[in-house]
Amino acid sequence: MTDAGDDEAIARLDALPRAEAEAALLACCGSSRWARQVEDRRPFASADALRAAADEVWWSLGPGDWLEAFRAHPRIGEREAAAPRGAGSRAWSDGEQAGMRDAAAEVRAALAEGNREYEARFGHIFIVCATGRSAGEMLALLTRRLGNEPAEELRAAAEEQRKITRLRLDKLLDTRPAPAP
Repeated sequence: MTDAGDDEAIARLDALPRAEAEAALLACCGSSRWARQVEDRRPFASADALRAAADEVWWSLGPGDWLEAFRAHPRIGEREAAAPRGAGSRAWSDGEQAGMRDAAAEVRAALAEGNREYEARFGHIFIVCATGRSAGEMLALLTRRLGNEPAEELRAAAEEQRKITRLRLDKLLDTRPAPAP
C-alpha cells in the first residue's frame, strides 16, 4: 500500500463512530480491552502510529486480556473459535491457516492430538501466526512449545497474537469497508 493509501485508510478508521472503530479493531484482536484502548488513541497520525499503539497497548495488558484474545481464534486445523467472531475475522483466519488445506491426514491427526495436549498443559489453545506456514511447520512449533514452562509459553503465545494482530491491522487498512464484526 502506498503512503497516500495508508493516509486514506487511517482517515477512514479515524472517521468511524466509536462503536464501529472498536468492532473493526476487535476483528484484528479479540481482546475487548485492547480494542477499546487502541480506539481511545485515535486519531492516528499514520499507519505506523496505529501499529505502535497496538503493540504498546497489547504489552500493557495482562494475561486475562491475552486469553480473551486467544479465545477468538479457532484451533489450528479447525474453523470455529470458542468465542464468537465476525465474518471478517473468520475469513482472515481461514486465509491465515491456508497451510492446513493440503495437510496429510497424519499431520492433521497429530495437530489435533497436540492441540489437546497443549490445552491440557497450558489451559488455552495453541496460538501461532500461521500465515505462510505449512501444517508440518505448525506441528513442529507446537511440539517444541509443549516443552516450555507455562509463564514462558503464555508470553510466547502473546507474541504470536501480537504478530497476528499486526497482520490483521494491515488487512484492515487495506480493506474497504472494514470487515463486519
